[in-house]
Amino acid sequence: MKTDNEHSAAEAEEITKEPLLQPTQRIVIRVPARHNPRLQQVVDRVNADDELYTLWQVNNVNAVQRLAMNDHGPVHVQIVTNIALKLLRLLVDRSVTPSVVMGHNLTVEDAEVIVVLASLLHDIGMSIQRTDHELFSLFLARPKLKELLEGIYDLPTLTILISEILHAIISHRAGGLPLTLEAGVVRVADALDMAQGRSRIPFQAGKVDIHSVSATAIEQVIIEEGELKPIRIVVRMNNSAGIFQLDELLKDKLEGSGLEPYVEVEATVEGESEKKLIQTFRI
Repeated sequence: MKTDNEHSAAEAEEITKEPLLQPTQRIVIRVPARHNPRLQQVVDRVNADDELYTLWQVNNVNAVQRLAMNDHGPVHVQIVTNIALKLLRLLVDRSVTPSVVMGHNLTVEDAEVIVVLASLLHDIGMSIQRTDHELFSLFLARPKLKELLEGIYDLPTLTILISEILHAIISHRAGGLPLTLEAGVVRVADALDMAQGRSRIPFQAGKVDIHSVSATAIEQVIIEEGELKPIRIVVRMNNSAGIFQLDELLKDKLEGSGLEPYVEVEATVEGESEKKLIQTFRI
């Protein structure tokens, strides 16, 4: 049976073969809502929102078709959302308290809603422009968040959640400074969507540089409970070029995220396609 990430990667490769604006290609956002009915209600609203889905499609017209970049559409946000939710739950399982619980006396379930919506909306500014897309995401996200949360929360709580979600969105940019656990989770989760389907798009489109070559080296990303730290991330690569993805991209997102004390990262090079320069790499 395929994992969610493997299934999403395969969907990403399939989508790039066809025009991006086909309604038959619509991807349903799925997250394990567990015992969080408000989270499930929010996800149901997301899946019924044609405007939001169209923005994700426009993202990919800009990113994939016009800029020869990797996926920034519904496949990407689906993967990031599930990674972020898993990271948050691994932390909570090891008694790490979400910031919204400490700062606003809300619940872990509310923190899950924040992480999910920030992950789903973090890139919608790409529908306008790549440069400063994180800023553009803010003014597109705010009215959309009000639509998605209205009636589920009272006005004071809704106001808090929107502020926390917008903070998580802006904090995923380069040099972003997350002030909350939830924002740090979204920032790191965004960097962890690096395996297979999404990362191969620019390379298959003929864009050959260190970014595309190193991206194709990433075979699998495993996120699991660690022994010494709450989160253990294992990255499997088919050649040493993948070190660039870890050292220049993941490391940059992890540093300053606030998650450094809770995460251990290990990368291994597998296969015999090259003379191995390194077998194991740790952050």
